Amino acid sequence: MRLVGLTGGIASGKSTLAAALRDLGAPVIDADAIARASVRGGTRALREIAAAFGEGLIAADGELDRRAMAAIVFADPAARARLEAIVHPAVRAEVVAETARLAAAGHELAFYDVPLLFERGLEGEVDCTVVVHAPPSLQLSRLQARDGMTREEAEARISAQLPIDEKARRADVVVSNDGDLAWLRSRAAPLLAALRSGLTRRLPNAPPARY
Repeated sequence: MRLVGLTGGIASGKSTLAAALRDLGAPVIDADAIARASVRGGTRALREIAAAFGEGLIAADGELDRRAMAAIVFADPAARARLEAIVHPAVRAEVVAETARLAAAGHELAFYDVPLLFERGLEGEVDCTVVVHAPPSLQLSRLQARDGMTREEAEARISAQLPIDEKARRADVVVSNDGDLAWLRSRAAPLLAALRSGLTRRLPNAPPARY
């Protein structure tokens, strides 16, 4: 089974494209969903987070206070690295298991939806990389509107990731998202058809395919 890495920057439209691909019948492994499940109440990872960052991050219902956790890690790269060291091994194990399950079920192609694909050096573990690209100024305005953040908060979230232009430079395929959501969703079918027809890694020094 070919595994395609799907990534982008925060508020770039990656999740919208992933949903459109699912609607077309393509399996999508969602790293964020797996990460959320890995730190649910009672899990080993949540106990490790409490030990590393304090019991105050555990809400009254026994679940992680995600907003408080985010405020810590997006302001402190060292704290973010500590959190990732706790969460990533659990996520990786579940991704390996889900990939094997999909392959055993006869799927020939699946997407791995992971925001930090390049940051975590995962591009070598997939057969092809797809980046959803939106101009940084558009990321900023979308993030402020979507999550009610101040400009400073939104800029901190964006700067915590590799710049979107650098992700596009490294990608095998770039899907542009500088228009509306309907247009972005319309890119899913031609992208999926090209990947099923054999679109894969670009040759050295060749530009990425664009949709």
